[in-house]
Amino acid sequence: MNTNGTDVSKEKLMQDLQVVVSDAEELLKATAGQAGDKVNVARERIQGSLMAAKERLADAQEAMLEKTRKAARATDDYVNDNPWRAVGIGATLGLLVGMLISRGR
Repeated sequence: MNTNGTDVSKEKLMQDLQVVVSDAEELLKATAGQAGDKVNVARERIQGSLMAAKERLADAQEAMLEKTRKAARATDDYVNDNPWRAVGIGATLGLLVGMLISRGR
């Protein structure tokens, strides 16, 4: 099962959310001097939403890191349990990459 594309899109989504959170914080700072009940209510609602978004973003990042750690541990365990098979796989991949590179010339 190939989840690499999904992981990349999740990582991109987290980066985009970080940019949105940062931009919203800058907007809140820029409007700090604005007065009025509607502005204050909107600022409070945005601040609450930002806090919740930051928490969810931190949770998502931690989950992604844990998933990466598990994959690294599984790979390490596999290589330790099957060193010659890992060498064979690496050699085969190296051969295939070499063939592809030499074809391109």
